[in-house]
Amino acid sequence: MKFRFCGERDCPDWLLAEIVLLTKITSVKMKLLVSNVIKDLLGSPLDYAKVNKLTADAKLDANDQKICIAIISFFITNAAKNGVDGDTLSEELQQLGLPKEHASSVVKTYNDNVGKVQAVLRNDSLRLATLKDIDWRVDYVLSSSELENVQTPSVQLRLKVAGGPGGEGTKVTRTSISAANLRLLVNDLKQAEALMKEHS
Repeated sequence: MKFRFCGERDCPDWLLAEIVLLTKITSVKMKLLVSNVIKDLLGSPLDYAKVNKLTADAKLDANDQKICIAIISFFITNAAKNGVDGDTLSEELQQLGLPKEHASSVVKTYNDNVGKVQAVLRNDSLRLATLKDIDWRVDYVLSSSELENVQTPSVQLRLKVAGGPGGEGTKVTRTSISAANLRLLVNDLKQAEALMKEHS
């Protein structure tokens, strides 16, 4: 069965197998748990002590708590990514086996925060490393150990990038590029810049 919050695709098997865990939590505590997960998605660290309190009645162990957080996070992020309205999300959650009260708890908090979640997702979308600094120089190679007469220019690039995938720190990359490849690179970058300007 296809779901709009999954981008018109089937729901993942892991979610179908574990969604029953959410039914062990009361609908009132579900709303509070969803609120905590949304705060985490918006950048505040998840308070595991609160999660522990909210799931204490359901007697969920630490692993089950993490699964519940992952399921709620999946619901919220995918519904926001795919622009799903609250009524559709509620209907689809019920089709997955969540009781109506639980689905209403999820949707109420989702509706209150969908704009903020979408803004965060948009901001983080395709976020790669940021170029902090670039140094370059042109070397004119006259000869090499393999060829006696080379006489070609070569560009030495040093790129300093920060915050790549996984949020690692600053990284320096050095490379050498021929004049012909440099022309291709500059041309490709100009085309990419034109496309970005066209679509922004």
